[in-house]
Amino acid sequence: MSEEDESMSEVEEQEQNRMSEENNGGGILDYIMSLESVPSKLPPHLELLRTHVLCNSDAPQHTDTIQYSGAYAALGVDNSLRLDNFCQNFKVEVKELTDDNMVFDMIGIDPALANAFRRILIAEVPTMAIERVYIANNTSIIQDEVLAHRLGLIPIYAVPRLFEYPDNAGDDKNEKNTIVFKLHVRCQKGQPRITVKSDELKWLPNGSELLAEDSKPNAGSKPKTFTSFSCSQDSLPEFSSNPLGPKYLDIILAKLGPGQEIELEVHAVKGVGKTHAKWSPVATAWYRMLPEVVLLEDVEDDLAVELKNKCAVKVFDIEDIGKGRRRARVANPRACTLCRECIRGGKEWEDRVSLRRVKDHFIFTVESTGALPPEVLFTEAVKILEEKCERVITELS
Repeated sequence: MSEEDESMSEVEEQEQNRMSEENNGGGILDYIMSLESVPSKLPPHLELLRTHVLCNSDAPQHTDTIQYSGAYAALGVDNSLRLDNFCQNFKVEVKELTDDNMVFDMIGIDPALANAFRRILIAEVPTMAIERVYIANNTSIIQDEVLAHRLGLIPIYAVPRLFEYPDNAGDDKNEKNTIVFKLHVRCQKGQPRITVKSDELKWLPNGSELLAEDSKPNAGSKPKTFTSFSCSQDSLPEFSSNPLGPKYLDIILAKLGPGQEIELEVHAVKGVGKTHAKWSPVATAWYRMLPEVVLLEDVEDDLAVELKNKCAVKVFDIEDIGKGRRRARVANPRACTLCRECIRGGKEWEDRVSLRRVKDHFIFTVESTGALPPEVLFTEAVKILEEKCERVITELS
């Protein structure tokens, strides 16, 4: 056998030995991980600290969320965020829904995403609001600036996606980016004082009726106004069945005495809350982590009554366990406001009751101003977050 053949044989033998060692090592690792003494998941006390905030009498503990994927690598637990796990665990459960309010649970989500939804709801979901006020006459005691501010805060019931942003059209105020209302109220002399409410705002589907200041009368042409509508808005199918106007018709704007008068025209345009609060579609949008109240030991008889009386929001109740004995139970943990009255009064109460918050379970409350229904607001917020993610992916690619 030549020297070249011998060296090739040695190389092949070394490669076979290396592969054999890797196979044996993999088998050893699999064998070790299959042993009962090796944990496949976190011990209960670590799992509790990872998933819950512990609310003690002095301050909450373990409030941070552990994002590092290798935080529990020594225990053989993968802490990385996986898309399949997120899709499997994420849920949205609507608990309460009215015309203006919605309460729902977001389960299996990171606090950063929950806060992103809150910020988008407040500042980035577009609505229609009064932006320009043209006052022809105002002899009331309320100043023009104050009246214009009050008008701007009236919720306008209109679907924003049917309109364009005014910046896209430059100075052109057309039927696609402007809604025009007029208000003309006069209190006759000798009559009692009258209250001007938002129901006095009348929709002008053909656009402005006030002549522009720089317009010159011309017998052969149409007078120039503050808008240039190419067609009437009520001729469009999306507006013919749903007339535009204020959501609430009983909002007080001013009070007029005998002989006083208000005549004006307002233009509503599309905008977002981060430009001005009048475009914010929510009166408030907030969330809190799901409360979890656990009785660490049986609380019976007089102590049960004392525990029930400690809680002002009726989290605890008393049940009869027979032979004239009573025992406390947790009846309504969602109502807990973390006042901590139930664990005050000494260490013995801390040993009886444990207050916790679930880190990935958020109770969302959305209160709409009326411009859009609350369920539509959340759907629009999801779309906006999706568009932001797509822009980031496009920039990175």
